[in-house]
Amino acid sequence: MLPDTYRIRPMAPADYAAITALCRVAYPDDVPYTSAELDEHHSVYPQGQFVVEHVPTALPVGVHFTLLLRMADYRADDSWDVLTAGGSFADHDPVNGHTLYGADIFVSPEHQRHGLAHALTDAARGLVMRDRLWRMVGGSRLPGYAAVAGTVPIEDYVRDVVAGTRVDPVLSTHLRDGWRVVRPIHGYLQHDPASGGWAALIQWVNPACPPPPECVLR
Repeated sequence: MLPDTYRIRPMAPADYAAITALCRVAYPDDVPYTSAELDEHHSVYPQGQFVVEHVPTALPVGVHFTLLLRMADYRADDSWDVLTAGGSFADHDPVNGHTLYGADIFVSPEHQRHGLAHALTDAARGLVMRDRLWRMVGGSRLPGYAAVAGTVPIEDYVRDVVAGTRVDPVLSTHLRDGWRVVRPIHGYLQHDPASGGWAALIQWVNPACPPPPECVLR
């Protein structure tokens, strides 16, 4: 459960400037989301854009951005840019999209260790359950991999993290949140040197909804 000083709610236009500032802190090497991009996300799928608000300041200190995809239209190793239509979410498919794609989730460093990322993930799971979607899919960065890439094959690295004999700062957290690894994928993010260009395709399957026959990862 969240501490009383935080609450999960939908993203609102008044949050855009604060989210842009938060993105600069979370991803210092990337260009942050602009208000125009955030407004696109809000316009196409408002119920899929979550923020965790710090109640005393009324500011968003964490976000989870999602959209609906028909995964049969994509390949398992497609990049973030492909899966989000260049970050615009223009490929959101409310009619045939049986998979909730977690495009991004991040929390302010000053507000970590309060279970905020877990609460955001649970909010997205609630959306999956309520709308009877098949599953959630995401790409997990592997920021521990570049340091050992010269000696450890990516398949071994991911297997070790899944087994719990190695810790990755991001993937290990996703596994504790109930995600399962499908496979390693290369080139998921354009700028992620700490991951050596690798990520893990992860998913959480809704046990109450059978998979549509066309929704098979290729």
